[in-house]
Amino acid sequence: MIISHIKKMKSLPTDEWPVQSNEDHHQGVAKLAEQFAGEFDCADWGKVIGLLHDKGKEKNDFQNYIRKTSEYDLNAMAWKDKAHAYVGALLAQKYYGCLSVFLSNPIMGHHVGLYDYGDFEAQMKLPLPLEINSEWQNINLTVPSRLSSLNAFDFHHFVRLLYSCLVDADFLDTERFMNEGNAVLRGQKNDLQQLSVKLESYLTALAIKSIDSPVNRIRNIIQKKCLEKSKETPGFYSLTVPTGGGKTISSLVWAINHAKEFHKKRIIIAIPYTSIIVQTAEVLRNIFGEENVLEHHSNTDFDDIADAELKLKMKLATENWDYPIIVTTNVQLFESMFSNKPSACRKLHNLCNSVLILDEVQTLPLEYLQPIVDGLKTFQRCFGTTILFTTASLPALKGDCKGSGLAMLNGIKDIYEIIPGSLCLHDKLRRTNLNFDKERSDYDAIAQRLSRYDRVLCIVNTRKDAQEIYSRLPDEGITLHLSRMMCPKHLSETIALIKKLLKDENCKVIRVIATQLIEAGVDIDFPVVFRQEAGLDSILQAAGRCNREGKLAMGTTYVFKLHRPLPLGYISNSVDAQTTLLQTQPDADWFAPETMRSFFVQLYSRTQNFDKADIRTLLYKPRELCFKTAALNFHLIENEGKGIIVNYDDSLSLVEELKQKGPTYPLMKRIGQYMVHVHDRDFNMLLHGGLAEEIIKGVYVLSDRDQYSEKLGLIVENHWLDEILIK
Repeated sequence: MIISHIKKMKSLPTDEWPVQSNEDHHQGVAKLAEQFAGEFDCADWGKVIGLLHDKGKEKNDFQNYIRKTSEYDLNAMAWKDKAHAYVGALLAQKYYGCLSVFLSNPIMGHHVGLYDYGDFEAQMKLPLPLEINSEWQNINLTVPSRLSSLNAFDFHHFVRLLYSCLVDADFLDTERFMNEGNAVLRGQKNDLQQLSVKLESYLTALAIKSIDSPVNRIRNIIQKKCLEKSKETPGFYSLTVPTGGGKTISSLVWAINHAKEFHKKRIIIAIPYTSIIVQTAEVLRNIFGEENVLEHHSNTDFDDIADAELKLKMKLATENWDYPIIVTTNVQLFESMFSNKPSACRKLHNLCNSVLILDEVQTLPLEYLQPIVDGLKTFQRCFGTTILFTTASLPALKGDCKGSGLAMLNGIKDIYEIIPGSLCLHDKLRRTNLNFDKERSDYDAIAQRLSRYDRVLCIVNTRKDAQEIYSRLPDEGITLHLSRMMCPKHLSETIALIKKLLKDENCKVIRVIATQLIEAGVDIDFPVVFRQEAGLDSILQAAGRCNREGKLAMGTTYVFKLHRPLPLGYISNSVDAQTTLLQTQPDADWFAPETMRSFFVQLYSRTQNFDKADIRTLLYKPRELCFKTAALNFHLIENEGKGIIVNYDDSLSLVEELKQKGPTYPLMKRIGQYMVHVHDRDFNMLLHGGLAEEIIKGVYVLSDRDQYSEKLGLIVENHWLDEILIK
């Protein structure tokens, strides 16, 4: 028997250990991959890669390797070369000729990742081992109609989707043999048909509790429009709703009814900021139940789930997104779409025939926008994904848009807006006026203006600006500071305190100075907001924190300019674009969707490159696909610098635990709540100045407790001035 897997059971003699034959494994993987690939009409393709992927295990060397290393047969002969994945790739080429360009790389990379074409071609020159059984049942492969006219930017996604089907099927069949308990848990979930009943019940209860008000009437109109449009043909849609319009619930109404109408399998919601994810996931859990919503991002802590079985079920679901509703980050979604690694690509086939909601779509990074847009077009056209953009500030993604120099954004041909312009939501939901300063001010002048108001929020572009203005405010009432120089635990507790104080009528004076982290996903409400000059999208996000609950007839948002130069890059380009609009359209309605489009056209015209990762060169040539290099290049979050554990709350007790027990995943997850990331220059200054020390390899802690302030967070001299919010 050709062995594929051996399940070591120390309680049994070796001759009684369960053994999975290669034939059984091949059939199991083929069945699953066939099912997965069937979602995009390529069932036979999935079956073929499943049947071929581990043919290399027939090698004598591999059989000796698995028998000896598992201790199943200590008398097995020594081996020289246990590599096996290349064999199936060679057989795919032998049997399918030119079509093997889609098959061989996924088979060869099913353990290590998809190859660059140069390394792939070198592997394909290896000889086929003599002991391999080359007999093959002829499975005819046909190209489905939806894939018969692939564009240059489609090919790599098709290869990666087949790869996703294979690696997920391989993991699942191996798990079925090695850990049957986990395999059983994976099959226990509700479908969207069942969950739609929960949404209807929630909306009915909400309608009974809600008072009749102008805002609630508008929200009802938005929901009705979403319900109407959900019956329309799959494609690209947008839901452009100002702050306070109930965008989250309305998008769910559209998504779940569209999924029912067109038999979509799941709803995936991708969000740029973890703060919004946490809030959105909480809303979804209240509607659908904790067991039906998967929250997947770097800060997810499944230890908060009391039910041990549900906790394990959730952890397993993060591996492949086989769940009815997933809430995740843009980073998790798009870096997976351009990854070459099995662990990241495994989930991708579950995007097929699903509904994808991209929230706050204006935050998509401009330097990666072209490959992102191209990828979305491929998934929509070729793989049955319906895509909804939700935002209060819809960027210019429809049609082509000129960049700087020769740069050009090739956008989406048709995006159907759910809310007709005739509803004029930006007027009906307007809760603040915008006032733009013409002259520049210094820190003292801004602090003096802020001190005239008892309740005021000021949002600035950099950490330094936040600290400078904060230090100049009068010592009266409560003054709070928010920036990424505070660790996540400190930040979340301060935001919770702000919300509590704003509800306390006895708290007369509360002034908050913050960086952009507070602009999205933090539901706070101030009567007056100051925003340092920025792009129109950021200005309107800040304005969304002003008179949010409509307690005043109209709030006031001031946009001010500092004497300090702006950070280069996105912020300076955004300010230039907004300045041009102020000069050319001084009487524009800044809340109107058409004004927002004009802003983004101006912003794009200042963008030199919409494909920083050079994906066009690496992945748009079907016979020269460089999967590995593209994956290394495509990172939405640039280098965050070095992380330092600071002394806040019980962080030092966790540091002692780390020193004694060493790093574990749960412990490092908890420690992450007490970590501040700083620029390399600041990190080196702290380290060489004896203010930080390495406690275990690669993990640093602030050794001088005075360097962390309860008010300002981490204090560094000469620290990097130009913090920008990562888009």
